[in-house]
Amino acid sequence: MGRPKTLLERLSEHVQSFDCGALTVEPKDGQQCVFARFGGEPERIAAFKNSTADGQELRQNLYAAARKPVRAVIEGRLFTITARILDRVAGSFGEDAFEVSIDPAPPPDPSGAPSFTPKQGQYLAFIYHYTKIHRQAPAESDLERYFQVSPPAIHDMIKTLERNGLIRRTPRQARSIQLLVWPEYLPALK
Repeated sequence: MGRPKTLLERLSEHVQSFDCGALTVEPKDGQQCVFARFGGEPERIAAFKNSTADGQELRQNLYAAARKPVRAVIEGRLFTITARILDRVAGSFGEDAFEVSIDPAPPPDPSGAPSFTPKQGQYLAFIYHYTKIHRQAPAESDLERYFQVSPPAIHDMIKTLERNGLIRRTPRQARSIQLLVWPEYLPALK
């Protein structure tokens, strides 16, 4: 199975559903308290005890997002989740607080050659040729038949291509894959 969504990605998806583009995480009384601002004052939307798996996962996700922004697909749109370590919070006993921004990812530059693996290139080439021949995007079952792999493997590849900005899909709509790579950058289909 592919990479499941992290706790930070799920929290970001939740606050983004309310058109909120940021959240903060503050350590307090042995918990990681998650706040979002829905207009006025910040509201606490979640709390995870430090000793639980969720509390530990959230801390790992935050430090990872502070080192390198995370790309996530939320409601069919690509976002960049970036964490910034804030100054120490009073009473936090040396733990860091974080400010997390959830911003739309910049669109890919179609004039430059995109980066993808040879296997991803074959999937992209198949999507291009299938769409050109059938005048509609392939279903995941079409990809499954052609590449002779399991449905979860196809779904994971589609999610990876979407997360990497190589395709776009409309949530809850069949055959909605749109290729974001110019045909001249695609390899020959084997």
